[in-house]
Amino acid sequence: MIELTKVNKSFKGNTAVQNLTLEVKEGEILGLLGANGAGKSTTINMLLGFLKPDSGTVNVHQVDVNRNAREARQFIGYIPENVNLYPYLSGIENLDYFCRLAGLKYSTAELQDFLNTCGLQSEAHHKKVADYSKGMRQKVGIAIPYAKKAKVYLLDEPASGLDPLASNELSELLKKLAAEGATILMASHDIFRVREVCHRIGILKKGELVKEIRSEDVSAGELETLYLEFMKS
Repeated sequence: MIELTKVNKSFKGNTAVQNLTLEVKEGEILGLLGANGAGKSTTINMLLGFLKPDSGTVNVHQVDVNRNAREARQFIGYIPENVNLYPYLSGIENLDYFCRLAGLKYSTAELQDFLNTCGLQSEAHHKKVADYSKGMRQKVGIAIPYAKKAKVYLLDEPASGLDPLASNELSELLKKLAAEGATILMASHDIFRVREVCHRIGILKKGELVKEIRSEDVSAGELETLYLEFMKS
């Protein structure tokens, strides 16, 4: 579970996040829509414990991030826009390496199962990541926290630069993780992808949550219109 309550964050007098309160439950996907500078990445960095709020509380899986960031991060899987993997290692070697860093040791069969579950085709498991598409790297990036049994997934523009097929595969994977009980927060510019994959959508403008709505209550076109109205106002 993710909980932010009356969170504020400023940088040199410039407000990045203003009185932000939101909750994401187990098995739920929340999408944060907003322009550059709206506060999406700042919010994620506070959940990761890399930034401390000026005021308010940030909790991940019932752990106060401000007090116990290291403990909170044990439950978190973070997938950035560009997943950093070792290009001259294979997908399975990257997964094994990052699992070992976390003190986890799996058999080759188990590692392959994690990659298969996260949608990476079997024939790619032993190929160098340097030869992977962005979509394939994203799947390895998600397999890493999946193998670590993350409870919470934080994604920052995960579908940026993906082709339609890879973007759709990512959406289906996120839905699968949520169905297994994961808590997912996804920051994005992609109105249509957020509408498709998320249960709820929050619109951020200048650090403030100006609207929150259930995806089932709006069509993609209606969401686009609503979003543009807030951005213009």
